[in-house]
Amino acid sequence: MTNKHNKDDKTLFRSQMDDVSRLKHDKINPEAKHTKPVPRQSHASEAQVMVDMMSDNFDDIDVETGEELHFMRDGIQTSVVRKLKRGQFRIEGEMDLHGLNIDAARQAISTFLPLCQSENRRCIRIIHGKGLSSKHKGPVLKKMVNRWLRQRKDVLAFTSALPKHGGTGAIYVLLKKPEI
Repeated sequence: MTNKHNKDDKTLFRSQMDDVSRLKHDKINPEAKHTKPVPRQSHASEAQVMVDMMSDNFDDIDVETGEELHFMRDGIQTSVVRKLKRGQFRIEGEMDLHGLNIDAARQAISTFLPLCQSENRRCIRIIHGKGLSSKHKGPVLKKMVNRWLRQRKDVLAFTSALPKHGGTGAIYVLLKKPEI
């Protein structure tokens, strides 16, 4: 009886498989969501170029400890900069430069800004400090950040932060949308 059952099963199976054709390869990969690859080496190379481009001798701009920073590119609406200054944009990234020397701060900014832009972060905050520990030199990092960001094409505008976000020791930075 078992043999007859097996023959019936085989016959039934074969009849059901008549329209089926053999696959040309062994494995089938289910459709998976493909994430966009992150070109880490390209970002690193671009960051190094930006470090090399961010000169320390750009428009000799002196900045005092309590002085507010402000910059906007031509074509940026004043209403956008006003919203930035009032802290009305959501801060999507943050970098604290406390304790870094000039070279380390330059490298950190050169790496951080392209990363933020690639992740479509439009408004970030950079904490540069007020330069209170610099004594007679004044706010060294604040002055350098002011110079460097003016040289970057991916920076549309920046302004000193609200007191609750660091005041004149921090800035809000508005980044350009990433180019596709």
